[in-house]
Amino acid sequence: MNEYASWSSGSSATEMPPLMRPPMPSVAPPVTGTAPAQTAEPIPFPRRDGPVEQAVEQAVEQSGGEAAPAQETVLGPTGRPWPTLPEPRQIGIHGNARIISMCNQKGGVGKTTTTINLGASLAEYGRKVLLVDFDPQGSLSVGLGMNPHTMDMTVYNLLMQRDVAIEDVIVPTEVPGMDLLPSNIDLSAAEVQLVHEVAREQTLSRILEAAKNDYDVILIDCQPSLGLLTVNALTASDGVIVPLECEYFALRGVALLNTTIEKVKERLNPKLRIDGVLGTMFDGRTLHGREVMERLVDAWGDDVFHTVIRRTVKFSDSTVAGEPITTYASASPGAEAYRNLAKEVLARCLDV
Repeated sequence: MNEYASWSSGSSATEMPPLMRPPMPSVAPPVTGTAPAQTAEPIPFPRRDGPVEQAVEQAVEQSGGEAAPAQETVLGPTGRPWPTLPEPRQIGIHGNARIISMCNQKGGVGKTTTTINLGASLAEYGRKVLLVDFDPQGSLSVGLGMNPHTMDMTVYNLLMQRDVAIEDVIVPTEVPGMDLLPSNIDLSAAEVQLVHEVAREQTLSRILEAAKNDYDVILIDCQPSLGLLTVNALTASDGVIVPLECEYFALRGVALLNTTIEKVKERLNPKLRIDGVLGTMFDGRTLHGREVMERLVDAWGDDVFHTVIRRTVKFSDSTVAGEPITTYASASPGAEAYRNLAKEVLARCLDV
């Protein structure tokens, strides 16, 4: 059995228990009379007791039971108080890039969309960004308006040919300050060919080492699997961002992904850490969406970004246009959400 297939089988990670809703009350017998029927109250969405609530209770106890008037706390979509995000500082010297992988073995959760738009938002704040398309489907390249199948050089050539330099493969994008390492279907062959290579897990790490001094952040768009390519991306990375669709089925594989990250950290890359979990495709109008978000915060705590990416057709439109939403619909809520995410990423792990 392939070594990497065994990582995803026989794992001790437990799946998240199913979302359990309380049983609906039995229907009461009809009541005779002329009293008007009352409408049902909406189902309340419980919120965890956090530090804000504990501080209020402590203040009440110290004041003899009378709470002092407090400012209204603004709650974000995760049910936690919305933080004040600092404006990103300006930098004059680029380099010493932090490498971040967008990783989730489930497809369709927003990895490519987040890679494009987070990269474009970081570039707006003056950071030099390199995007690495590490998915044989080439969705990242297509999402930036390129045809990967007409390119002579891709990341596959970097992996398999010693005489190819990274400068020969990097292509600029329409976003100032953001470049791309493109990919196409040829990359699918690399997973088979790398099995016989010495130190096969460090291949991507050696390639990106040559680019770290030219960029502030390198974002890797991983394929939706936990195979050798994904292990290469995790081995090369300083951190991981986990985009997670706010649906119940998307929650089930998170424990397995976390186990894989811990194994890579233990065996290959001790510096690897989870930079954050990002809720995507969120619809706060539905009870299910709010329940999933609550479970996500319960399971991952402060690792969950305060920023949440909501559903909008603008993301699909910008993909067809081949540009980030920050330029396609600059004033849209989706663009603003990714700018907030960029501020969080900068505050958490880039400007520290």
